[in-house]
Amino acid sequence: MELLEYQVKEWFRKIGIPVLPSQKIDHPTDLKRLKISYPIVLKSQVHGGERVKAGGVRFVETTIDAIAAAQNIFNLPILGELPEVLLAEAKYDAEQEFYLAVVLDTAVCRPILLGCKEADIDWESAGQKMQHVVVEQEFSPFYARRLALKMGLQGALMQSISTVVEKLYRLFIEKDLDLVEINPLAVSSSGQVMALNGNVSVNERAIARHPDIAEMARKMSNRHSSVEFNKNLANWDAVELHGKIGILGNGTGSVLTTLDLVVNAGGKPGVCLNLRHAFPTDTLPSTFRDRLDRALNILAGDKSIQVMLINFLGSVPQSGEVAEVIANFIQQHKNELKTHASRSNGSKSRRETYLPRLVVRLAGSEFDAARKYLATLKTPSDASIVVVENLDEAVAEAVHLAKSTPHKKF
Repeated sequence: MELLEYQVKEWFRKIGIPVLPSQKIDHPTDLKRLKISYPIVLKSQVHGGERVKAGGVRFVETTIDAIAAAQNIFNLPILGELPEVLLAEAKYDAEQEFYLAVVLDTAVCRPILLGCKEADIDWESAGQKMQHVVVEQEFSPFYARRLALKMGLQGALMQSISTVVEKLYRLFIEKDLDLVEINPLAVSSSGQVMALNGNVSVNERAIARHPDIAEMARKMSNRHSSVEFNKNLANWDAVELHGKIGILGNGTGSVLTTLDLVVNAGGKPGVCLNLRHAFPTDTLPSTFRDRLDRALNILAGDKSIQVMLINFLGSVPQSGEVAEVIANFIQQHKNELKTHASRSNGSKSRRETYLPRLVVRLAGSEFDAARKYLATLKTPSDASIVVVENLDEAVAEAVHLAKSTPHKKF
């Protein structure tokens, strides 16, 4: 379950991580009673990323400008989601910006501390700049200081950032999180640190252990149930758009990054599914293999989807079985198409049957065998699957296929 920024900052404030004076805005008229001094920044509270590019973040200096900006933001959908609240926050002059996070690495089953001296991270090359420390035993301030030293920090700044990392880890453990990050952590000219934005991902299996989080999940579920969603997506962490390219990823960041790249390349995203976990209110246990199989069939059942773009990055449970699931899916649908063709006795069916093209991008050494196996399925006579390693290439190929050939016909 992903929290909104204002909820994350409430947690930060309680745990002692420095945050700016802020106020939740439920309606533009709330700005007439603002308790924060101008200038301020207004932020759309949605789960989608890239709010700045979409126009969901505005700097304003007067009440009149703030009300006008708030009215625009409340009516601005970002990745199909309209904000129910905005966050008004004091403006902050930053001299430096850092990235900090604590994440659960499912490959080693340990928390990992992450830090980078740049806030705007290019995740394709993050491994060259991102520093990490694996928390191998019981946590102590030593781990936080070790991360700060690996980031090249010294003196008072090293101590300040180490303290923030310690509190991030404490929050990570207390709330049973999969991820908690500050992006960016700003540093003023006087050396004061401030969390300007934060993200939190709660482990869905832990929701029941925390009454406050369970209440958040209940409210989130009620909001979603009040909107008419595709019934097949009811228990998924999904973005439902209406384009031709369906997207599968193994994390919110992976899905949203792929979605943004598709849009920037001139493509139109359709249903986007995060396979890392099911929707927080879904109580049925599932494996990654199960979710991948179900997701492929959901997208195949959507007649508007012409291309499926799969982007798996990092640690994936059962990574060795990913290729098997994809291959079985292709073979199953080919068999169905052959059966359909034989029953029609060569005549045209009233309803054409298609198999969407697949563009598969697998990044990471654990996918070496999967990539090699899937590459063997790609032959000149069968262009239903394209396997690439570079995300930009995968996006370009998916957009090209969606524009050139409406469907792969058998």
